[in-house]
Amino acid sequence: MENIQLFLAGDSTVSYYDASAAPRAGWGQRIGAFLNQGVLVHNEAASGRSSKSFIEEGRLERIMEHMRNGDYLFVQFGHNDQKPDERHTEPYGSYQAYLRKYVECARMKQANPVLITPVQRRSFDSEGRVRDTHGDYPDAMRQLAAELRVPLIDLTSKSGRLLQTLGPESSKKLFLWLKPGEHPNYPDGAEDDTHFCEYGAGVIAGLVAEGAKEAGLAL
Repeated sequence: MENIQLFLAGDSTVSYYDASAAPRAGWGQRIGAFLNQGVLVHNEAASGRSSKSFIEEGRLERIMEHMRNGDYLFVQFGHNDQKPDERHTEPYGSYQAYLRKYVECARMKQANPVLITPVQRRSFDSEGRVRDTHGDYPDAMRQLAAELRVPLIDLTSKSGRLLQTLGPESSKKLFLWLKPGEHPNYPDGAEDDTHFCEYGAGVIAGLVAEGAKEAGLAL
């Protein structure tokens, strides 16, 4: 029997980074550690992509060439769909329309599509409450998942609860926050509230795996 394959379609919060970007990491680099032995992870996520640009660049098409019956396709977009440029989509319009294509393509191959709401950025208001920075995109995805009866991993909610528990200061340990001179790849330091360090990528991957288990996925 062939191993189950897990394909990841997403943006920079999911994607793979080589040693030159370390300790920056996407959760897709760490998800394999939480899955059953024998699941083959193909991390096709790429920095800066939206649900629209990922498809327009032929990336979904390339996944389709290798996808088989029983495989999984995890889809997480939203960060760049917000951007006011050619990547932009409307939450209850083109965003849902593009997400629908991922679902249809996976089902055409008799594979299992799974929608994942965008992971929270590290953003707190003056009272120390997590600020949702993704507008209507998470809700639009929840709505579509219900309509199409697709498993949903609500990473927006899961990561938001985690950030709230950690608070403004402790949550920095999940992200690419470095003091000047702390790491040779970032001599001037870094204060990045979107991208994870290796530790944070592992924590977020754990939340995704938890969601997959709750959804009863055979992974």
